[in-house]
Amino acid sequence: MTSVNPQHCLSVALKLVKEAGELVRDAIKKKKNVETKSSVVDLVTESDKAVEKLLITGLSGVFPDHKFIGEESVAAGEKCVLTDEPTWIIDPIDGTMNFVHSFPYTCISVALWVNKDAEVGIVYNPVLEQMFTAVKGQGAFLNDEKISASGQTDLGQALVFSEMGTSRDPEKVDTVLTNLTTLITKVHGCRTMGSAALHMAHVAWGVADANYTLGIHCWDIAAGYLLVKEAGGVVVDTAGGPFDLMRRRVLCASTQELAEKIAKLLKQYQPERDGVSE
Repeated sequence: MTSVNPQHCLSVALKLVKEAGELVRDAIKKKKNVETKSSVVDLVTESDKAVEKLLITGLSGVFPDHKFIGEESVAAGEKCVLTDEPTWIIDPIDGTMNFVHSFPYTCISVALWVNKDAEVGIVYNPVLEQMFTAVKGQGAFLNDEKISASGQTDLGQALVFSEMGTSRDPEKVDTVLTNLTTLITKVHGCRTMGSAALHMAHVAWGVADANYTLGIHCWDIAAGYLLVKEAGGVVVDTAGGPFDLMRRRVLCASTQELAEKIAKLLKQYQPERDGVSE
Protein backbone atom coordinates (compact mmCIF):
# COMPACT_ATOMS: atom_id res chain seq x y z
CA MET A 1 0.00 0.00 0.00
CA THR A 2 1.32 3.43 -0.94
CA SER A 3 1.55 5.93 1.91
CA VAL A 4 1.98 9.71 2.19
CA ASN A 5 2.24 12.27 4.96
CA PRO A 6 -1.21 13.85 4.58
CA GLN A 7 -0.53 16.77 6.92
CA HIS A 8 2.53 17.75 4.90
CA CYS A 9 0.57 17.36 1.67
CA LEU A 10 -2.19 19.60 3.06
CA SER A 11 0.30 22.24 4.11
CA VAL A 12 1.97 22.37 0.70
CA ALA A 13 -1.37 22.38 -1.15
CA LEU A 14 -2.87 25.10 1.07
CA LYS A 15 -0.08 27.52 0.28
CA LEU A 16 -0.56 26.98 -3.45
CA VAL A 17 -4.37 27.13 -3.25
CA LYS A 18 -4.19 30.48 -1.44
CA GLU A 19 -1.85 31.78 -4.13
CA ALA A 20 -4.22 30.54 -6.82
CA GLY A 21 -7.10 32.14 -4.96
CA GLU A 22 -5.52 35.54 -5.43
CA LEU A 23 -5.64 35.00 -9.19
CA VAL A 24 -9.33 34.08 -9.04
CA ARG A 25 -10.26 36.93 -6.71
CA ASP A 26 -8.55 39.44 -8.98
CA ALA A 27 -9.83 38.02 -12.26
CA ILE A 28 -13.49 37.60 -11.25
CA LYS A 29 -13.94 41.38 -11.38
CA LYS A 30 -12.50 41.72 -14.88
CA LYS A 31 -13.59 40.91 -18.42
CA LYS A 32 -12.83 37.28 -19.28
CA ASN A 33 -11.63 35.59 -22.44
CA VAL A 34 -14.11 32.71 -22.59
CA GLU A 35 -13.89 29.54 -24.68
CA THR A 36 -16.35 26.66 -24.95
CA LYS A 37 -15.63 22.95 -24.54
CA SER A 38 -18.30 20.23 -24.85
CA SER A 39 -21.23 22.65 -25.20
CA VAL A 40 -22.01 26.37 -25.34
CA VAL A 41 -22.40 26.37 -21.54
CA ASP A 42 -19.32 24.25 -20.79
CA LEU A 43 -16.85 27.07 -20.40
CA VAL A 44 -13.15 27.62 -19.79
CA THR A 45 -11.25 30.85 -19.22
CA GLU A 46 -7.60 31.81 -19.16
CA SER A 47 -7.93 31.83 -15.36
CA ASP A 48 -8.94 28.13 -15.28
CA LYS A 49 -5.79 27.29 -17.21
CA ALA A 50 -3.54 29.60 -15.16
CA VAL A 51 -4.78 28.24 -11.82
CA GLU A 52 -4.36 24.62 -12.89
CA LYS A 53 -0.85 25.29 -14.18
CA LEU A 54 0.10 27.02 -10.92
CA LEU A 55 -1.19 24.14 -8.82
CA ILE A 56 0.27 21.28 -10.86
CA THR A 57 3.64 23.01 -11.25
CA GLY A 58 3.85 23.75 -7.54
CA LEU A 59 2.71 20.32 -6.37
CA SER A 60 4.86 18.37 -8.82
CA GLY A 61 7.88 20.39 -7.71
CA VAL A 62 7.44 19.09 -4.15
CA PHE A 63 5.97 15.69 -5.00
CA PRO A 64 7.62 14.64 -8.29
CA ASP A 65 6.33 11.06 -8.07
CA HIS A 66 2.69 12.01 -7.65
CA LYS A 67 0.11 11.75 -10.45
CA PHE A 68 -2.40 14.39 -11.52
CA ILE A 69 -5.94 14.56 -12.88
CA GLY A 70 -6.80 18.16 -13.77
CA GLU A 71 -9.98 19.29 -15.51
CA GLU A 72 -8.25 21.44 -18.10
CA SER A 73 -5.40 18.97 -18.61
CA VAL A 74 -7.94 16.24 -19.40
CA ALA A 75 -9.79 18.62 -21.73
CA ALA A 76 -6.47 19.18 -23.52
CA GLY A 77 -5.93 15.44 -24.00
CA GLU A 78 -4.23 14.19 -20.82
CA LYS A 79 -5.40 10.80 -19.53
CA CYS A 80 -7.95 10.61 -16.72
CA VAL A 81 -6.82 7.53 -14.80
CA LEU A 82 -7.11 6.86 -11.07
CA THR A 83 -4.62 4.28 -9.75
CA ASP A 84 -3.35 3.41 -6.27
CA GLU A 85 -0.55 5.94 -6.72
CA PRO A 86 -0.87 9.31 -4.93
CA THR A 87 -3.02 11.38 -7.31
CA TRP A 88 -3.93 15.04 -7.03
CA ILE A 89 -7.40 15.68 -8.51
CA ILE A 90 -7.89 19.33 -9.39
CA ASP A 91 -10.73 21.56 -10.52
CA PRO A 92 -9.06 24.97 -10.92
CA ILE A 93 -12.33 26.88 -11.01
CA ASP A 94 -15.47 24.96 -10.13
CA GLY A 95 -18.36 27.15 -11.12
CA THR A 96 -16.79 28.65 -14.24
CA MET A 97 -20.17 29.91 -15.45
CA ASN A 98 -20.54 31.81 -12.17
CA PHE A 99 -16.98 33.10 -12.49
CA VAL A 100 -17.67 34.38 -16.01
CA HIS A 101 -20.67 36.31 -14.70
CA SER A 102 -18.72 37.56 -11.63
CA PHE A 103 -21.15 35.67 -9.37
CA PRO A 104 -19.09 34.91 -6.23
CA TYR A 105 -20.18 31.27 -5.79
CA THR A 106 -17.07 29.68 -7.27
CA CYS A 107 -14.11 27.77 -5.88
CA ILE A 108 -10.83 25.92 -6.30
CA SER A 109 -11.12 22.21 -5.54
CA VAL A 110 -8.02 20.10 -4.78
CA ALA A 111 -7.93 16.55 -3.45
CA LEU A 112 -5.24 13.95 -2.88
CA TRP A 113 -6.34 10.35 -3.38
CA VAL A 114 -4.08 7.43 -2.43
CA ASN A 115 -4.93 3.75 -2.91
CA LYS A 116 -8.17 4.99 -4.50
CA ASP A 117 -9.29 6.74 -1.32
CA ALA A 118 -9.27 10.39 -0.29
CA GLU A 119 -6.52 11.56 2.08
CA VAL A 120 -6.72 15.36 1.69
CA GLY A 121 -9.52 17.65 0.51
CA ILE A 122 -9.56 21.42 -0.04
CA VAL A 123 -12.43 23.53 -1.37
CA TYR A 124 -11.66 27.25 -1.37
CA ASN A 125 -13.96 30.10 -2.31
CA PRO A 126 -11.44 32.96 -2.52
CA VAL A 127 -14.09 35.59 -3.22
CA LEU A 128 -15.99 34.95 0.01
CA GLU A 129 -12.85 33.76 1.86
CA GLN A 130 -14.23 30.32 2.73
CA MET A 131 -11.50 27.68 3.10
CA PHE A 132 -12.89 24.17 3.62
CA THR A 133 -10.29 21.54 4.51
CA ALA A 134 -10.19 17.90 5.55
CA VAL A 135 -7.58 15.24 6.24
CA LYS A 136 -8.71 11.63 6.50
CA GLY A 137 -9.51 10.76 10.10
CA GLN A 138 -9.08 14.31 11.40
CA GLY A 139 -12.45 15.97 10.76
CA ALA A 140 -13.59 18.74 8.43
CA PHE A 141 -12.99 22.45 8.91
CA LEU A 142 -14.10 25.85 7.61
CA ASN A 143 -11.47 28.55 8.15
CA ASP A 144 -9.88 26.31 10.82
CA GLU A 145 -13.12 25.83 12.77
CA LYS A 146 -14.50 22.30 12.92
CA ILE A 147 -17.75 21.72 11.04
CA SER A 148 -20.27 18.90 10.99
CA ALA A 149 -23.19 17.72 8.91
CA SER A 150 -26.67 18.73 10.10
CA GLY A 151 -27.90 15.30 11.14
CA GLN A 152 -31.20 15.91 9.35
CA THR A 153 -33.26 12.78 8.66
CA ASP A 154 -36.64 14.34 7.77
CA LEU A 155 -37.02 14.75 4.00
CA GLY A 156 -39.68 17.40 4.50
CA GLN A 157 -37.23 19.55 6.46
CA ALA A 158 -34.24 19.04 4.16
CA LEU A 159 -32.60 21.76 2.08
CA VAL A 160 -31.38 19.91 -1.01
CA PHE A 161 -28.79 21.13 -3.50
CA SER A 162 -28.42 19.88 -7.06
CA GLU A 163 -26.86 20.86 -10.37
CA MET A 164 -28.30 21.49 -13.82
CA GLY A 165 -25.01 20.54 -15.45
CA THR A 166 -23.52 21.52 -18.80
CA SER A 167 -24.86 18.65 -20.93
CA ARG A 168 -27.63 19.42 -23.41
CA ASP A 169 -28.34 15.74 -24.06
CA PRO A 170 -32.16 15.46 -24.09
CA GLU A 171 -32.17 12.43 -21.78
CA LYS A 172 -29.97 14.24 -19.27
CA VAL A 173 -32.08 17.42 -19.38
CA ASP A 174 -35.26 15.39 -18.90
CA THR A 175 -33.71 13.57 -15.94
CA VAL A 176 -32.66 16.81 -14.28
CA LEU A 177 -36.11 18.37 -14.66
CA THR A 178 -37.93 15.20 -13.61
CA ASN A 179 -35.92 14.94 -10.41
CA LEU A 180 -36.43 18.59 -9.59
CA THR A 181 -40.18 18.27 -10.17
CA THR A 182 -40.32 15.16 -7.96
CA LEU A 183 -38.36 16.64 -5.08
CA ILE A 184 -39.67 20.19 -4.98
CA THR A 185 -42.95 19.18 -3.33
CA LYS A 186 -41.33 16.74 -0.89
CA VAL A 187 -38.36 18.66 0.54
CA HIS A 188 -38.08 21.91 2.48
CA GLY A 189 -36.26 23.63 -0.38
CA CYS A 190 -34.24 23.06 -3.55
CA ARG A 191 -31.17 25.05 -4.58
CA THR A 192 -28.88 24.97 -7.59
CA MET A 193 -25.97 27.37 -7.19
CA GLY A 194 -23.56 26.34 -9.92
CA SER A 195 -20.69 24.64 -8.07
CA ALA A 196 -20.81 20.96 -7.16
CA ALA A 197 -17.72 21.24 -4.96
CA LEU A 198 -19.25 24.05 -2.91
CA HIS A 199 -22.55 22.18 -2.71
CA MET A 200 -20.77 19.26 -1.06
CA ALA A 201 -18.81 21.60 1.20
CA HIS A 202 -22.09 23.14 2.35
CA VAL A 203 -23.45 19.70 3.24
CA ALA A 204 -20.30 19.18 5.31
CA TRP A 205 -20.85 22.60 6.88
CA GLY A 206 -24.39 21.64 7.89
CA VAL A 207 -26.11 24.53 6.09
CA ALA A 208 -27.40 22.18 3.37
CA ASP A 209 -28.76 18.72 4.15
CA ALA A 210 -28.12 16.91 0.87
CA ASN A 211 -26.71 17.29 -2.63
CA TYR A 212 -27.10 15.07 -5.68
CA THR A 213 -25.66 15.39 -9.16
CA LEU A 214 -25.73 13.18 -12.25
CA GLY A 215 -23.12 13.69 -14.97
CA ILE A 216 -20.51 15.29 -12.74
CA HIS A 217 -16.76 14.66 -13.11
CA CYS A 218 -14.26 13.29 -10.61
CA TRP A 219 -12.52 16.67 -10.20
CA ASP A 220 -15.79 18.30 -9.13
CA ILE A 221 -16.36 15.95 -6.19
CA ALA A 222 -13.01 14.41 -5.13
CA ALA A 223 -12.41 17.00 -2.38
CA GLY A 224 -16.07 17.40 -1.40
CA TYR A 225 -16.30 13.65 -0.82
CA LEU A 226 -13.76 13.80 1.99
CA LEU A 227 -15.26 16.97 3.49
CA VAL A 228 -18.67 15.32 3.81
CA LYS A 229 -17.30 12.06 5.19
CA GLU A 230 -15.12 13.83 7.75
CA ALA A 231 -18.06 16.01 8.80
CA GLY A 232 -20.09 12.92 9.65
CA GLY A 233 -22.20 12.82 6.50
CA VAL A 234 -22.56 10.05 3.94
CA VAL A 235 -21.61 9.85 0.27
CA VAL A 236 -23.24 7.24 -1.97
CA ASP A 237 -24.23 6.67 -5.58
CA THR A 238 -27.41 8.45 -6.67
CA ALA A 239 -29.19 5.07 -6.65
CA GLY A 240 -28.10 4.53 -3.03
CA GLY A 241 -25.29 2.02 -3.58
CA PRO A 242 -21.55 2.46 -2.98
CA PHE A 243 -19.96 5.67 -4.24
CA ASP A 244 -17.60 5.39 -7.22
CA LEU A 245 -15.54 8.53 -7.90
CA MET A 246 -15.20 7.78 -11.61
CA ARG A 247 -18.87 6.91 -12.22
CA ARG A 248 -19.91 10.58 -12.45
CA ARG A 249 -22.82 10.25 -10.02
CA VAL A 250 -22.97 11.44 -6.42
CA LEU A 251 -25.49 11.77 -3.61
CA CYS A 252 -24.28 13.11 -0.30
CA ALA A 253 -26.42 13.76 2.74
CA SER A 254 -26.28 14.57 6.43
CA THR A 255 -27.45 11.04 7.31
CA GLN A 256 -27.77 7.60 5.73
CA GLU A 257 -31.53 7.75 6.36
CA LEU A 258 -31.93 10.97 4.36
CA ALA A 259 -29.70 9.68 1.56
CA GLU A 260 -31.85 6.57 1.21
CA LYS A 261 -35.06 8.59 1.07
CA ILE A 262 -33.70 10.81 -1.72
CA ALA A 263 -32.17 7.92 -3.68
CA LYS A 264 -35.54 6.16 -3.84
CA LEU A 265 -37.08 9.23 -5.51
CA LEU A 266 -34.41 9.98 -8.11
CA LYS A 267 -34.67 9.07 -11.76
CA GLN A 268 -31.26 7.73 -12.75
CA TYR A 269 -28.98 8.67 -15.62
CA GLN A 270 -25.62 7.09 -16.46
CA PRO A 271 -23.12 9.11 -18.52
CA GLU A 272 -19.86 7.63 -19.78
CA ARG A 273 -17.44 7.01 -16.94
CA ASP A 274 -14.44 9.24 -16.39
CA GLY A 275 -11.40 7.67 -18.02
CA VAL A 276 -13.40 4.99 -19.83
CA SER A 277 -11.89 5.81 -23.22
CA GLU A 278 -8.30 5.71 -22.01
